[in-house]
Amino acid sequence: MTRPILRILGTRGIPAQHGGFETFAERLALYLVGKGWGVTVYCQEDDGEQIFEDRWNDVRLVHIPVRQQGACGTIVFDWISTLHAANEPGLVLTLGYNTAVFCALYRLKGIANLINMDGIEWQRQKWSVLERAWLYLNERMGCWLGNHLIADHPEIKRHLVSRVSESKITMIPYGADRIDVADLAVTAQYGLMPSQYALVIARPEPENSILEIVLAFSRKSYGMKLVVLGQYDYENILYHRQVLDAASDEVVFLGAIYDKQVVSVLRFHSLLYVHGHQVGGTNPSLVEALGAGNPVLAHDNCFNRWVAGSGAQYFIDEQACAEQFDLLLNNQTKLLQMQRESIKRHEEIFTWEKVLGEYEELLKQWV
Repeated sequence: MTRPILRILGTRGIPAQHGGFETFAERLALYLVGKGWGVTVYCQEDDGEQIFEDRWNDVRLVHIPVRQQGACGTIVFDWISTLHAANEPGLVLTLGYNTAVFCALYRLKGIANLINMDGIEWQRQKWSVLERAWLYLNERMGCWLGNHLIADHPEIKRHLVSRVSESKITMIPYGADRIDVADLAVTAQYGLMPSQYALVIARPEPENSILEIVLAFSRKSYGMKLVVLGQYDYENILYHRQVLDAASDEVVFLGAIYDKQVVSVLRFHSLLYVHGHQVGGTNPSLVEALGAGNPVLAHDNCFNRWVAGSGAQYFIDEQACAEQFDLLLNNQTKLLQMQRESIKRHEEIFTWEKVLGEYEELLKQWV
């Protein structure tokens, strides 16, 4: 029997270094290879002149050098990847719809292409009018051109149903590992004591409620830290400056940390995980917090409520966030209850075994 072939496009490539989609691509590729699939992942390179290939843990990697930087470079990379993939056999999985217009090539060649539609990107505040128009157009094109759509959250599926038939959409969330133990030496390296800090991991953007969280925590002294991960530029970005100026002495900015093991340790030993994202689907960072058994305090919206469930606490603005800090930070009984609920929620829905198994079953239908 010929083994099934899958090509994964839409990320910067693997091994994962950049974000949720890269981590997912890595996990899915390794899982499917272990199940007898042939898997190709397209990887964006900043240096070089020619496309080249190699293998990583039996996954075929196609490396495409792109000179352009930023969004322009991503578009160029996606186009070259699409051209390459359209001339090879097998099924295509496209992660994200930001350049879904290119998927017309698969339709012309009769190649089955499944698209993970990510979040409702064009609604994000950070994009300009032109960028929002581009994303809105590509969301529409992805709905039309994809043979089948994958939503990572029930609300994303509900949104897509307004575009296409429900039968064309499958909901499969993101996954995360369960973390049961973590090295205390890492927290000591950053001058932190286990269970003596709350943690925020997010890009410093208004839609992630960083300013509201920092202002709420800085209203009084709690005798513990609020640790914030992310890259802040005081000199050049007004919002970053507002966040930094609002912080009390108990708020600690550790910068952007890309070492996944370090982040996992910081997450595991935190007293409380604070998640301010206002839009999006199944946010990887929130799922990872559940896997680490973190009590969760999240912005109150339909996306976060489905992911974190009834065991989490929620806030809608700075005042409500401050009230939750007052309620939770010295309430061990409540925090232990929330911790148990986080672990339960993760085991019910967000284990990698469950998520990747559902992906394989869906992909088999299109081979």
